[in-house]
Formats: sequence, structure tokens, C-alpha cells
Amino acid sequence: MLRIAQTLHSQLLAAMGRAFPEAAAQAEAAGKSLDPQLAAASKPEFGDFQANGALPLAKPLGQAPRQIAAAIVEQLAADSGFAELCEAPQIAGPGFINLTLRPELLAAEVQARLGDPRLGVPSVEEGGDGGAGTPVIVDFSSPNIAKEMHVGHLRSTIIGDSLARVLEFRGHPVLRLNHVGDWGTQFGMLITHLKQVAPQVLETADAVDLGDLVAFYRQAKQRFDGDEAFQTTSREEVVKLQGGDPISRKAWQLLCDQSRREFQTIYDRLDIRLTERGESFYNPYLEAVVTGLDASGLLVVDEGARCVFLEGVSGKDGNPLPVIVQKTDGGFNYATTDLAAIRYRFGAAPGGDGARRVIYVTDSGQANHFAGVFQVARRAGWIPADGRLEHVPFGLVQGEDGKKLKTRSGDTVRLKDLLDEAVERSKADLCRRLQEEGRSEDEAFIEQVATTVGLAAVKYADLSQNRNTNYQFSFDRMLALQGNTAPYLLYAVVRIAGIARKGGDMRAAAAALHFSEPQEWALVRELLKLDAVIAEVEEELLPNRLCSYLFELSQVFNRFYDQVPVLKADAAARPSRLALCRLTADTLKLGLGLLGIATLERM
Repeated sequence: MLRIAQTLHSQLLAAMGRAFPEAAAQAEAAGKSLDPQLAAASKPEFGDFQANGALPLAKPLGQAPRQIAAAIVEQLAADSGFAELCEAPQIAGPGFINLTLRPELLAAEVQARLGDPRLGVPSVEEGGDGGAGTPVIVDFSSPNIAKEMHVGHLRSTIIGDSLARVLEFRGHPVLRLNHVGDWGTQFGMLITHLKQVAPQVLETADAVDLGDLVAFYRQAKQRFDGDEAFQTTSREEVVKLQGGDPISRKAWQLLCDQSRREFQTIYDRLDIRLTERGESFYNPYLEAVVTGLDASGLLVVDEGARCVFLEGVSGKDGNPLPVIVQKTDGGFNYATTDLAAIRYRFGAAPGGDGARRVIYVTDSGQANHFAGVFQVARRAGWIPADGRLEHVPFGLVQGEDGKKLKTRSGDTVRLKDLLDEAVERSKADLCRRLQEEGRSEDEAFIEQVATTVGLAAVKYADLSQNRNTNYQFSFDRMLALQGNTAPYLLYAVVRIAGIARKGGDMRAAAAALHFSEPQEWALVRELLKLDAVIAEVEEELLPNRLCSYLFELSQVFNRFYDQVPVLKADAAARPSRLALCRLTADTLKLGLGLLGIATLERM
């Protein structure tokens, strides 16, 4: 109902201006406009919308809010367009204006969405929002080469994917970037170590599996931390790598290729699409970062390092904190690479992407790093006036004990193992239910359902949480058939598919939809919220808003189905109720698809 809300906002604004021209003139002189304070009604008995704009006008106008509300309502009554949308407004409390949409309007909106593949959600071109051809970049996942993806990569990967899906659905060209850690000191120490203990790894593809490579990395890190001679050799290896030494480059390429194949297995399983652009991609642009900062007058040499001191950010000593862009030994660091990436993504670097919105999905522990880098980029003038640079932080995945999720041995949980266990538990639960119900299904069906439900449960359990907070990982909770879980939502879709199998023709066209029961109207109103929810997610980048909506929709549908006959309804009511079932299924499928979750016809 976003379009209707926008129309109502305009009508209320016009009515306020006609009722109180002096207030409108004062607001305009201050560079503002009157605010109808239109919002969705907090309770069904208050109608569909509530306008509270009379209350803030009381003091400047010297009138009681109810008197002001009455004057606004009088002006609304003279607006024929308003009468086509709403029934007579009601004034409540100190001066709230309650607005109820006309039933025939709501029914017509449902009818329109039945034939619309977008279900009433406009694209950026249709909505006139601008930026339809301008790329939006979503930077997410970002594992490190020579390391296995672990549970810490789960949130970045699925949150970033969901946001990309929503933005793509709205019509934005989205560049999904995987900023993998494929450059730097870690490669110098790993290649140095492998030359000494396993040279075949640097000459032959897949000479060892990725698990062994991770073990070699840990050994190399231990040596690097405690052996000064090894440190020196490792740094020399980095110089060779950066300088294009063919032996070092071949070794580096083999390590990267092996890791990429392992990463892709996870991405394919989770249905994630990404374009890899690792740290190494920006290596040719690092010198330009230093040159550009120097030309802008921001660069300061401090104890041999070249840095930019932040404004408004101080250390414990009270002095401004620096963002180091070139170390005393001439090397670059993560901040330099991130600044080079920002320049390239906004088009400040030659051949850049020309984006106007760049979104980074990383854990909240990197918030200070990005705040500093973003500030430097803004002060350097690398972000266009209409550019948006946003960090999307997220909290930790915790065990049920409230501590960081670990294996029993204390190791980080591998993402592959976590997904395997989710599918195995889903399969065990499905087999138990089939046995209890006396149902017999073939192995292909069991595998499909177990895989779909298991992966959906993991994704939804994460996405349904406010990303800014930590959340406790629990297989039992996420696989439950009741509550705000993926199985509960999937079951709602399956239930509607069952109606169709029993003879409910949901595709039959109805000349006009007619609703009479409160449960029908409750479902109608819930279905028509989809466009506003998508707009919220697009702007605020909070996938849990979509999850909450889908859960509420499922609850409202189940109440409707349990309390109102559908297949056994009389001939006059049956087509309209089947239409509600169809639109509910389409809305759930669309919403779950935007979360990266597949649906089922049976389970």
C-alpha cells in the first residue's frame, strides 16, 4: 500500500495547507513543509492509517489539537480524490485522525497484484526513484585464500546475498563483489614455509587438500611470530611477489585457484553469485592513493609512516588517530587497499565502476576501520556528492552457551560442516515424521526436502535476527515447525499447494473479488504491505524486516485458513478466497526468494 500511503500523504498535506495557510507559509519560509505524520495504524480498530500532524501544530497555532484535526478533516471532505480512497475520517484521542481505506479499493489492489509478477512492488524506473542505470556495489563474503570458510563467513555471505537480491529486484544493476584476501604478508610467510616443507604444493595443482593447506598456514604463522629470520625471508618473498617474480607468482596462483574451487563449492550449495575482485586487483592503484592524498594536503609523515589523521577520533592519549596508508618500510596495508577500492568503485580511478551506492557487509568489529577509511575518502573528495558509502555491520554467531560458536575441541566451526549437519538433522526429523504419519516416500524426495529445509533453516535463522546483534545458533530452534522459522514458512507454502492439489483452482479469473469475513480483510491488508516492506529493506538494509513480515503473513494466513472455509465455501465466496491463497503463496515465494531460500510443494 506504499502508493496509497504516498497519495494520502499528499492529500493530507494539501488539506493542512488549505486549513492553515499561515502555518504552511511559516514552514515554507523555514525551508520545510507541514508534516501530516502519516503512519500505519497501530491497531486494526483504528483503521489503516493514522495522521498525527495536528498535535505539533497546536502550540504555534494556539489551538487545541482536536480543533486543528477537525479543520483538516473538513478540508479532506472537500477533496473528491480523498473520498475515492477513504471512508469518512475519524478523530480520536487528543487529535489523531484515523483513516480507513474503502473496501472496494483494497479488493481492487488485490485483484491487480494477482496478475502482476512483481506483486505491486515498483521497479526503480516505475517508481521514478532515479539511479536505475547506476551500479550498486555490494561487497560481501570475503574469505581468505589458503583458509577454509568458517561460520564467521556465514553472516556476511547470506546477508550480502539477500541485500543484493532485494536491490536487483527493485531494478538496480548490482555488482556483487567478493573482496577475497589474496595478497599481503600472509602469502610471503606461507610460500616461504611451503618452499621448505612441501615444495610440491607450489608446483602442482591440488597437491594437498585445503585442510592440509590450512595446517601449513598455521605452521607458517607460528614460525613468523617467533622466528626473526623467517620473518625477514617472508617479507623478501612478499617483495618478490609484488614485483612479479614468476616463481612466486606461479605459487601464489596455485594457492588462489585451489581456494577458489573450495569456496565455489560452498557458494553453489547456498545459491550465491559473486564476482571475485580480491585485494590483488587493487595493487596497481595503491600508489595513486598516496599521491592523491598528498595532493589534497591530507597526507602527513609521522615517524616514517605516511598517514592521514582523523577528525573527531582520538586515542587514549587524546591525540587524533591516524589511518596509515604507507608503512615505514614502504609497504601498504588494508586501509590503502580499501581506499583504492573506494576510488575505483566510485569511478575516481581510471576505468572504475561509476557506482553511486557502495555497501560493505562485514562484522561489527571492523566498524572503526571503515569509519576511518570512509572519512579519509570523503575528505579526499573521492565520493560523489550523490554517492552513498555504507557499512552494514553484523554481530557474532554464538553457541547456545552465549559464547562464540566453536567445535567441542575449541576450533572454529567450518561452514561446510555446519551445513552438512543442518541437512542431516533435517533429514532425521523428516524421516521421523514420515514414520509417525505412516507415509512412504522415495529417497530422492527425502534428499530434496532435507536439503531445502536444512539450508533454509540456517539462512532464515540468521536473516531473521537484527544483523546488528549477536545471535545464538540452535539447530533445534531453527528446524522447529512452529515459531519464526524457515520450516514454518515453508509449511505455509506447502499448505497452499495442498489446496490446489485438492481441487482449488487458484488461477481461475474472478470478475471481481468480494470479501466479508474479518479474517479475509486481515489477510488482504497484510498482503498489501509487501511493497512498503521491500522499500524499507532497500533503504535500511535490514533483511530481518522482510523475515518479520513473512512470518506475520504466514500467521495471518493460517488463522484465515483455520477459521474460514475455502474449498467448502459457497460458490460466491470460493473464488475470492482461493485468490487470497494464491496471492499468499506468491508473496511468500517471492519474499523467501529474496532471502535466497527455495520453497517446496510438499514436505
